[in-house]
Amino acid sequence: MINKLKIVFFVSLVLHSFNLIAAIPAIQSYRSIAQPVWAKHGMVASQEALASEIGVDILKQGGNAIDAAVAVGYALAVTLPRAGNIGGGGFMLVYLADEKKSIAIDYRETAPSASHREMFLDQEGNAVASLSRFHGKAVGVPGTVMGLNHALKQYGTMPLEKVIKPAIQLAENGIPVTFSLHSSLKGMQKRLSVDPASADIFYPKGEPLQASSVWRQPALAATLKTISQKGDRGFYKGPIAENLVATVQRNGGIMSLDDLANYQVKIRKPVKGRYQGFDIVSMSPPSSGGVHIIQMLNMLENAPLRDYQHNSANAIHVMAESMKRAYADRSVYLGDPDYVSVPVDQLTSKAYAKSLFAKIDMSRATPSKAISAGALNDVESNETTHFSVVDRWGNAVSNTYTLNFSYGAGITVPEHGFLLNNEMDDFSVKPGTPNGYGLIGGEANAVGSNKRPLSSMSPTFVLDDDGIVLVTGSPGGSRIITTTLQIILNVLSHDMNIAEASQASRVHHQWLPDELRIERGVSKDTVSILRARGHNVVEKSSMGSTQSILRTDAGLFGASDPRRGGAAALGYSKITLENN
Repeated sequence: MINKLKIVFFVSLVLHSFNLIAAIPAIQSYRSIAQPVWAKHGMVASQEALASEIGVDILKQGGNAIDAAVAVGYALAVTLPRAGNIGGGGFMLVYLADEKKSIAIDYRETAPSASHREMFLDQEGNAVASLSRFHGKAVGVPGTVMGLNHALKQYGTMPLEKVIKPAIQLAENGIPVTFSLHSSLKGMQKRLSVDPASADIFYPKGEPLQASSVWRQPALAATLKTISQKGDRGFYKGPIAENLVATVQRNGGIMSLDDLANYQVKIRKPVKGRYQGFDIVSMSPPSSGGVHIIQMLNMLENAPLRDYQHNSANAIHVMAESMKRAYADRSVYLGDPDYVSVPVDQLTSKAYAKSLFAKIDMSRATPSKAISAGALNDVESNETTHFSVVDRWGNAVSNTYTLNFSYGAGITVPEHGFLLNNEMDDFSVKPGTPNGYGLIGGEANAVGSNKRPLSSMSPTFVLDDDGIVLVTGSPGGSRIITTTLQIILNVLSHDMNIAEASQASRVHHQWLPDELRIERGVSKDTVSILRARGHNVVEKSSMGSTQSILRTDAGLFGASDPRRGGAAALGYSKITLENN
């Protein structure tokens, strides 16, 4: 009898290596070929292949989903500079299988203590967009380092030095410049070259980093080493903090050393709902995503979506009408729960959703100007990035973090090699004035000292009695919420596998502006019907970059969205072969 031979193998799928997909053909053309990645014991789906490999390697070494997620988070700070970060912030959902418990970690950026509601207005009281987007005042106090470290300390099994080491090695030894990275830098050269430190890093000799060249980041490697050795203290106090604040103030900002020293991670109660027999768990305020995903699912549960079929005129119509009503509520009721009372229970109640659904006319679109926030009883950037992790024990992480705009404020801390966010633009810099994503906000999200700006980031779990069913989330600014919604609907209401669900054409409506945005691939006949019903249908570029994992009795199935280059779902299985 031959001894058992343990073979560890990797199953990987990079759905697209180059950032060439501006729109996705109709899902019907993919139904026979769209297959997810399968693995038995662990899966990581992220927007960058090297980061996914690092996460899977941590799982192979016996780490749990939280260990792997923290490793991925730090790796993306090296490999995906337009969104991965240590100078930004985000949200993490953790699922602990043994306890059947979900935890929501809020490491969103905060406004500096000297912030005030008129700080982005001119003398006439008009909003000045450049101040909240490309200026030192645009920078919120970063939360990523403390957020990742908190998750690892509380729920991980490995030391920080071990999970951050791969990211340090990538920064020291260099990474191959992908075509996607080269293309994004080429498109951002005018803005990023304004800052001398950013220009030095991304445009040596005045040209963007060239595809296939090796890019080394010694300053960032040294910064990560300091964090590895000193933890939070190494980032929020001492030389890194001093140089960060000096950079912000040199660019006209108001951040202080006390702002960094006083930053805190918040543990929130996840928002929860129920759809077609499954539990939906998502991020609570200051994310608006979870509240409105559940609100829209509650409305759509009253419609026969399965009978309508995917992306039919009826299905898109009822989704758009539900989206309008949710985004109208977002503009009034959502903000930082530490500063304003957010009516989460009312917004996510089945009864409230049913009352909103009753106002939907299936024969005619309701103009946005006729929709206002519902009456209750007692009452991000396109360049965000998301990753999902599931381990062999059924633990899971859904994490979305960001710098807000692509490459954030475009300002680099020169001594330490990392970019700073421009999250202050996510506040309502002037209530009623749209932000960079066209979202209208109200008093609840007004700028205030130490407040956290409202976000659309929506890391989400779908659960059944046995635990994790689906882990998903996406970047995409204001479209994050509707993108994540459609992944859930595609799996639960339209019976798609996770690859089909990820590739399917998407739609979006955010109340204002009054336009129904669609990806290419929705049939012209369907578009004609929608326009006849009064929808202002506009075909635009692709939406989102979902990173999803579906867990079944047969194992784990992962899919990385093909809409952005370099994404990868990677898994591993330990197979035992016996030969008698």
